[in-house]
Parts: sequence; C-alpha cells; structure tokens
Amino acid sequence: MKLKLLGKDAKETGNIDLPLQFKEPLRKDIIKRAVIALQLNNRQPYGASPEAGKRASTYLSKRRRAYRGTYGIGQSRTPRKILSRRGTQIYYVGAFAPHTTGGRRAHPPKASKSWEKKVNEKENRKAIRSALAATVNAELVKKRGHKAPKEYPFIITDEFEKITKTKDLVKALEAIGFKEELERGNTTKIRAGKGKTRGRKHKTKKTMLFVVSQECDLEKAARNLPGADIAVINNVNAELLAPGAEPGRLTLYTESAIKKLGEENLFTNTNKKKVVKKEKKKQAEEKPAKKKTTKKKAAKKKTVKKTVKKETEKAKAE
Repeated sequence: MKLKLLGKDAKETGNIDLPLQFKEPLRKDIIKRAVIALQLNNRQPYGASPEAGKRASTYLSKRRRAYRGTYGIGQSRTPRKILSRRGTQIYYVGAFAPHTTGGRRAHPPKASKSWEKKVNEKENRKAIRSALAATVNAELVKKRGHKAPKEYPFIITDEFEKITKTKDLVKALEAIGFKEELERGNTTKIRAGKGKTRGRKHKTKKTMLFVVSQECDLEKAARNLPGADIAVINNVNAELLAPGAEPGRLTLYTESAIKKLGEENLFTNTNKKKVVKKEKKKQAEEKPAKKKTTKKKAAKKKTVKKTVKKETEKAKAE
C-alpha cells in the first residue's frame, strides 16, 4: 500500500510504501484488552486508612464484679466506649462496630488492592499492529468522529519535526486541510456526575496524534493543541492509537517514523537477538579462519625472541 507524502505547503513530494504492520486485520477485542490493561495499570491506589474507625478503646468486661463491666445492666454486646462517668456510673456510647457512629466501615476500599492486569507480549503487539492499520482506514477514522480532509490517509514530511511554535504548526495543518478538526478540539463539554467536583469539570475531545521518529521540537509545538498527542514511534501503544478502545484515530506519521517502523520491525514477533546472531555467524563464516597456535609453539616463539634480544644486546656491547 502506497501513500502520498505531503509537505507544509500541502504539495506532494512523492510516495512511500507502508510496512507490513499496516496489513494487520482489525481485531477490536484484542485492542480493548490491551487498552483496559493500560488503564488499570495507571490507576492510582485508593482506599481508607487501615485504622479508620478503630482508634477508640472499646474494651468491656463481661465478668460479674469487674469495674467498667456490662454485667447485669441489660446492654447488648455492641462494643462501646466511655463518653462520661460519675463514680461508678459510666455512660457508654457504641463505637468500633460498622453500625455505630464513627465506627469502621464493613467493607471499605483498600489501597493495598492490586488492579494490575497483564497482557501477553505477542497479544499486545498484535493489538498495536491492528490499531496502526485502523488509523489508515478512512472509513473508521470518520466513524470515530474525526473531520479529516478528502486526501486522507497520507504521510507528512520530516519538515514538521523541525517546527518549534504552535502557530506555525496550526498554519501548516490548516494548509493541509485540518481546520475543521482543530475547531472540533477547541469545543469543550461539561462532564456529568461527581467528576465536576473533583477537578475535571470540562471534557475535551481527542483530536490528531503525531507519530515522530525521535524526540524533536514538534513535541513543544503540538502539546498546546487541545486534544492532540505526540509520541515517538517506539513508544506508541494501543491506548494512544485507539482512545477508549475505539480504533481509527486520526494520526499523522512522519516519513522517518514510517521508515524506522519498517527497518527495525517494531511490534512484530521477529526476535532481534536471533537476527543479530545469524548475521554474526554469516560474517564469521565469510572471514578466513585463523590458524590456532598451541602452547608449545607459543613457548618456542618466546624463547626464540629472547635469544634474538640477547644476541643484539651483545653485539651492541662489543
């Protein structure tokens, strides 16, 4: 599959072949598993203090003549703390138990709980490949709500990686045809529910994703665009390519990022170590084999060298 190369001025500079990663069939179920695993692994531990509701002293004796006892008073066995006393008269109030005021909760959320979820390495790679292929499918991109130009999908040149200012990036994107997409990212929505009171009142839509070959100036320019993300090709994951486990995000790949993806076989099941070992073996076979010297031969060479040195020293002395 070939895609056009577009520069800052929306002019075609050539074509580029997509690597094998973009030929993966769409698997929404595997993408969803990978995205959920990433979200659970990023979840912050939440829970009550282990000592919450247990700090009151609620020791009560059930013996007949014990001080601070409840024998013969007609009280239930609810654990109680002393609120006030007058001589031997003690006024108790229920504490510690879940049904009492200020008592512990029956089943509180525990911060020690582990929400982590594991995904097989090959399965995760397959999810990334499937999400990569979905970004090139124009129908899935439109279905997801993005407003892409008619020429999409295409690849941008490496000129974009050198952009340092956001206003220059906006001009370049508008020239290519992403004006509507940028306007879509500027609209905000008020969140429903408790999230409004917890520092996340407004909700912004996810817009485009920039995939670059290495850390560059574009990272500073793109981070000011609302809803946009930028990532190096090595660090791309299923959640970036398919936010909310919905594949088909509008993504802009640079030319060098696509080449790096194909040359290094990223997110494939080919083992790099094995490939390197095979290459080393071939190189070793091509080189002429060196003659192995035994210990006796090495010792003879040393003695010969010593005798030669002695003879030269004598000649000099004479």
